[in-house]
Amino acid sequence: MTGQATAASQVPAEAVPSEEEPTGVLARLSRLQALQIILVLAVIVIVFSALKLHSFLTVFNIRGIVQNTSILAVLGVGMTFVIITGGIDLSVGSVLVFSGVVADKAMAAMGGQGWGVALVGALVAIACGLGWGMVNGVLIARAKVPPLIVTLGTLGMALGLAEVITGGVDLRDIPTVMVNTVGFGNIVWQIPTLAVIAAVVVTLGIVLLHRTRFGLYTYALGSNPEAGRRSGLNVTRHLIMVYALSGLLAGFAGWLNLAFFQSTTIGGQSTTNLSVIAGTVIGGTSLFGGYGSILGTTIGLFIPSTLQNGFVIIGIQPFWQQVVVGAVLIAAVYVDQQRRAAALRGGKPTMSGLLNRMTSMSQATPARE
Repeated sequence: MTGQATAASQVPAEAVPSEEEPTGVLARLSRLQALQIILVLAVIVIVFSALKLHSFLTVFNIRGIVQNTSILAVLGVGMTFVIITGGIDLSVGSVLVFSGVVADKAMAAMGGQGWGVALVGALVAIACGLGWGMVNGVLIARAKVPPLIVTLGTLGMALGLAEVITGGVDLRDIPTVMVNTVGFGNIVWQIPTLAVIAAVVVTLGIVLLHRTRFGLYTYALGSNPEAGRRSGLNVTRHLIMVYALSGLLAGFAGWLNLAFFQSTTIGGQSTTNLSVIAGTVIGGTSLFGGYGSILGTTIGLFIPSTLQNGFVIIGIQPFWQQVVVGAVLIAAVYVDQQRRAAALRGGKPTMSGLLNRMTSMSQATPARE
């Protein structure tokens, strides 16, 4: 492609996947960052274990942390894609609630307690989430409204509509089989079914992000939209698809939330957005776009969940979790800024490798959206 090097802006070398240096600086930085996240989590576990060993470090309690993190992990997969594009989705918690409310209404209207009713509820929840994601994507990609404003607006709209439908009262019409199997069931021993479902979603997300054209285009969109457009990427369509994916997963998380809490938890999701965004950024996904990993997000999401659990066990008000997570989020963004600045000073960042991959993989006509 003629002039592709000049079309691409200067971005950090780790901001885009590279075929040319699979064991170079990017791989080393990625491994180091993942190690740092694991060390932070290990320190938190050690502190709480030292304070309340027989209460914190038990199979029952660890199982509870894993279950709580599982729903956040499903949301985190979609959030990782969104933030890699340089956007943000503040609406995931409200979309989760709205999807759960509509799914509950649908299951109650059908009656019965079987898997047929539960699966219909899942489809309804996913459809509701997908709808909200499409609204976000169209307004952001086509109407060119900033993601912060769009998703802040849909946050209020989705939550408000959920309260209108229910009158502000939580619904509890969840099939028993769904609660016993998905919410509290185990696959084997003490491994929760909820955690296995989340692990499948995370695995599929990793494959989609790192092994497919969709993931490659997502990185390109976050690194340099204009360079991606020149290489054949339909920026508008892809951005809509990314937000649709985030909404779809928020809808599915709403169904899982019903199974786990046996309620629509209308007033219990006020900090979900902060927890998911914080876990994603703590896990190494850059708020500036172009870099991130779902595995890192999953590890990062254990930090707010573990903090909340530990605070409850040692008798500290769980509200302090918001303070600590907020501080860690600011620190993570600061570290990301320093890392990007160091990369710009220390090398010759270019997108030529990425653009070559996109050109060879894409059969589309260059789009001028």
